[in-house]
Amino acid sequence: MNLRTVPPVEKTDYDYIIIGSGIAGLNTALLAQEHGSVLILTKGRIEDCNTLYAQGGIAAALGPGDSAVLHMQDTLTAGAGLCDPEAVSVLTREGPQRVANLIQWGVPFDTIHGQIALGREGAHSMPRILHAGGDATGQHIETTLAQRVAQSSITVLEFSLATKILVEEGRAYGVEARDTASSRTLKFTGRYIIVATGGGGRLYRFTTNPEVATGDGVALAFNAGAAVMDLEFYQFHPTAFSMEGSPSFLLSEAMRGEGAVLRDNQGRAFMSDYHPLADLAPRDVVSRAIAAEMESSGGGPVRLDISHLPADTVQARFPTIYSFCMEHGVDITKEPAPVAPAAHYMMGGIKTDVWGRTSLGGLYGCGEVACAAVHGANRLASNSLLDTLVFAQRVVASTLGDAPEPATPGPSPDGPAYVAATLTQRQLVCASAPALSLESLQDLMWRNVGINRNGQRLLLSARILQLWQRTMPKPEDLPSFELANMVLLARLMVEAALLRQESRGSHFREDFPQPSEQWEKHVVLTKISTSQEDAT
Repeated sequence: MNLRTVPPVEKTDYDYIIIGSGIAGLNTALLAQEHGSVLILTKGRIEDCNTLYAQGGIAAALGPGDSAVLHMQDTLTAGAGLCDPEAVSVLTREGPQRVANLIQWGVPFDTIHGQIALGREGAHSMPRILHAGGDATGQHIETTLAQRVAQSSITVLEFSLATKILVEEGRAYGVEARDTASSRTLKFTGRYIIVATGGGGRLYRFTTNPEVATGDGVALAFNAGAAVMDLEFYQFHPTAFSMEGSPSFLLSEAMRGEGAVLRDNQGRAFMSDYHPLADLAPRDVVSRAIAAEMESSGGGPVRLDISHLPADTVQARFPTIYSFCMEHGVDITKEPAPVAPAAHYMMGGIKTDVWGRTSLGGLYGCGEVACAAVHGANRLASNSLLDTLVFAQRVVASTLGDAPEPATPGPSPDGPAYVAATLTQRQLVCASAPALSLESLQDLMWRNVGINRNGQRLLLSARILQLWQRTMPKPEDLPSFELANMVLLARLMVEAALLRQESRGSHFREDFPQPSEQWEKHVVLTKISTSQEDAT
């Protein structure tokens, strides 16, 4: 691996330019290197990504009695009517082979008596979750892939922030980037530009995501002219460690899969009050239930109790979680852990087909940043890592001409329809808007665009965000570029949430608390021209 923090002067043109170094980016790069030269641009270190924090595992129909059909049914159910059936079929049918590829590459998945151990998580009807290192699945996958990249001819530029996708005659042909160490502007050209930057959890005050998750890929693609979709759907993980002064550390869904129980502050198990599956209900249901319990008890966290299991079982199955909780004074083998929801996963993103193709020629999306409607309105647990594996392979296949035409098809005949929109230029009547900062943005998003929403707060947020975007100075360094990207992503999310006048999956509106058949469709946003925006 050619690992540098400055550009290789001798080469600025590549076959594949990949933005992002999580499992989506690294997996795509490893597959693409067999067919051309590859450059990976990553704004931090190669290992700075959401993959590193993924504990739950990878879902694949590998066990006895399980099948791609059952996995598909569970995914469609969790997606609350907005999954694209073709995309889900692709995910569940091709998933087992992609997992087999990881095993061949050396990912050390956990075994029992020589067989891959399969766990069960919320809303899955069968045990089908593979783990590595107990609760360190993402770390093991990222490390394995990074080691393979290090042994390859792939060029990796760390600390290189992509700032612009270069477009000519309706086709992406390159990337402008910034060396964050020297502030130099870099320019690269490529036949295929692949965005794999992950999510945008740093938009929220409480998130399980690392600091690099600032929504850069959605902003890059949208500014280049690509369509984005389903951005009103942001998943809040129900059980993040919640203690003053502590990060929102993820306590994996696998804990509830192994029998952990959510309790209120009086020790009462409450999830059966909200859903027949109780603690194994879909994430959106559990998050809202916890939020309701917290509100009724004065705002403090609820408790996640796994102390009924033998201590050695807990320590072996959840070593990372056990160690973290012990460091913060909680022995989960003896007492419950304080938990609350936190922003976790972006279901929406750059609109793609099942081959990763966007609405802009030459531009592809893969992983959390992309949206082929495979997760619908609420992602099924442990489908995210599988998503990156399946669609990375399809992106590369598409560049080789293996994908059928048309390049950017409409919705599947049996899938939800689309409603197209642009960013609305709203009347600015929010003179009391706070000054823009990362903290004020995170507070606004958490209060107004979080687990519970309503039209009044969304409209106020839209006006404040528009004002911030119009008045913010031109980005000059990494923090200001990230803040600009987050403000744009926030505007897109709020606009989509305002349009969707119903509650569905992770999108819950207090003023429209029920789902509506009229909204069994996707919100697709596209950019208006500068002249149009200036004129409104």
